[in-house]
Amino acid sequence: MTTTMPTAPAPAQPAHRGSAGGGLMRRLNFGTGVLAGVALAAVAWLLSHSLLDSAGTFFQDQVATITFIGWVVGFLLGIGAFNGPINWFRGRDLTHDDELYLAGKDLGPRRYWKFCTDHKVVGVQYFVMTMIVLFAGGVLAMLIRIQLARPGDHFVNPQIYNAFIGMHGILMIVGLIVAVSGPFGNFIMPIMIGARDMAFPRLNALSFWLLVAAAVPLLAVFAVGGISDGWSTYAPLSVQDHVGMDAFAVGVTTFIISTTIAGVNMVTTFITMRTKGMKLDRVPIFTWGVTTSAALGLYAMPFFAVALTLLLSDRALGTSFYLSFGGGTDWLWENLFWLMGHPEVYVILLPAVGAVLEIATVFARKPLFGYNVVVGGMIGIVGLSTIVWAHHMFTTGWAPALNGPFMLTTELISIPTGVVFLALLGTIWQGRLWTRLPLLYVFGFVWNFIIGGVTGIYLSDVPVDNQMHGTMFVVAHFHYVFVGSVLFGALGAVAFWFPKMTGKYLDERMGRVAFWLVFAGVQVTFISMFISGLMGMQRRVSSYAHAMATTNFISTIGAFVIMAGMIIEAYTIVTSWRSGREAGRNPWRSKTLEWQVPTPVPLENFEVPPVVTSDPYGYGEAAPPLEAPAGHPDATPVTVGAAAKEELQS
Repeated sequence: MTTTMPTAPAPAQPAHRGSAGGGLMRRLNFGTGVLAGVALAAVAWLLSHSLLDSAGTFFQDQVATITFIGWVVGFLLGIGAFNGPINWFRGRDLTHDDELYLAGKDLGPRRYWKFCTDHKVVGVQYFVMTMIVLFAGGVLAMLIRIQLARPGDHFVNPQIYNAFIGMHGILMIVGLIVAVSGPFGNFIMPIMIGARDMAFPRLNALSFWLLVAAAVPLLAVFAVGGISDGWSTYAPLSVQDHVGMDAFAVGVTTFIISTTIAGVNMVTTFITMRTKGMKLDRVPIFTWGVTTSAALGLYAMPFFAVALTLLLSDRALGTSFYLSFGGGTDWLWENLFWLMGHPEVYVILLPAVGAVLEIATVFARKPLFGYNVVVGGMIGIVGLSTIVWAHHMFTTGWAPALNGPFMLTTELISIPTGVVFLALLGTIWQGRLWTRLPLLYVFGFVWNFIIGGVTGIYLSDVPVDNQMHGTMFVVAHFHYVFVGSVLFGALGAVAFWFPKMTGKYLDERMGRVAFWLVFAGVQVTFISMFISGLMGMQRRVSSYAHAMATTNFISTIGAFVIMAGMIIEAYTIVTSWRSGREAGRNPWRSKTLEWQVPTPVPLENFEVPPVVTSDPYGYGEAAPPLEAPAGHPDATPVTVGAAAKEELQS
């Protein structure tokens, strides 16, 4: 990307008062948020116990719902999320000093524990939170595989096992939704488009702390009875479930509010904050992946919020949206859920695809193959993903006349998906490949996505789905998409952008060990799971026939190999962050804007907004940069004049 980066000083800013900025926010942090959340939850519990009819049918659900809502509201009050609106109502807008304090200026590590509006801080916060959520989901996966290592309920009873299944599912979905768009969509995307911050910095911080608030009700599910219906929580079973379902509904609804706010911010930033000269055909492809994902999430995720709100109404207020004896129907839940549930796959997938394409261009030293076609493919995926939801209901008996049309739309979505995939292969083909850790994850993504994609085409056909639906074959398919593809895209993004976020290289040797363990574990775990499914093993069962003992034991071994790889990956991230090798400003010699700013990135990213004059993938069009790292494909001698050398080295 050819840019003009003026070095003139930034426009003069009003003098700030140092310690005078921030006001009440100086006293608020994560600790005060927890204290306020616990306090308001306790008050909500006491008031609901004293004011509601303790003999009523819905008393427990009412108390649980009010208590967990109290936690969410109290935590947000304690962290300072509502200070801005409160001050606005009081007629007091934020001063320049207040804005600088909110952005974390001169706060050091403390800013990561506060309501901070700097998009780079929010990106790091999302990064750490994603690791925590995925670790919790991974631990539950290990507990599930221990149960399935051999036939019989030898580890836990079926009720606890069902709670493991449901919470593993929702935690992994939550973690993967934010795994790429959370850390890198926040930290990298604004710099990529030449912006100084997100369009709505305070909403950006709010989206993260809503995620933290949502985590407590979700993790509390086990303490209040668990859930018995899987992460899809089908009604009317979920209407009759334990109090844990109330915690689940409040937590997931809070998370959906978080993703909706984040989606509005992402799309608005993309539309309004691109720097001068960055036309739509000059936008880095990762930004397209994040933005199309956010736009699709704005359509899809509220369906689940509506479904959960109606569920809480049935449980706590005595309505009957899903209960047939009161005039309701469970078809309402299934349609609302899957109107979210299938687009959500692409909400998760598109940012990872964008990251993989971005990495491929840099490490193949080639322009992105078919840029316009890729963008069109992403937009096509967004459009078609909204009209495929009923393929999840082929076997339920709902509207059988629509099975054919939904089978067609489901098969059609493989066309734009295949186009994007072929563009990835075209980018790699005959490139000057630099096989560092990020590129290994691209190769892993290619292998796993082929398996996940092809098996998905089988399941889109009604006759095949009638045989495979509800079996472990389906579980293996979507784990190849989520773990094999999305997780590999996310880990590739970590290896690629880690030097920009931290100033350190991710340890290459340990990173490769983690890669090969996770890659091998995915193949062992889920190929064996395909075989179990073909043998007829149903999903969400705590025991099975002895004929399937061998494949399940192999899947369990593979799952522990994945976990070992992820533990090594986490260790590599932590140690590299603390004491890794210094990376410099642009270790990969990439042309996108985030690599053109200093590391660490200044508070406002650019002193003067850059001017873009070409697309970001013109590799090979000009002389390679001086002093490329050893082993880099551009590490070739170049003869330049003194003035040009000084310019390049600056």
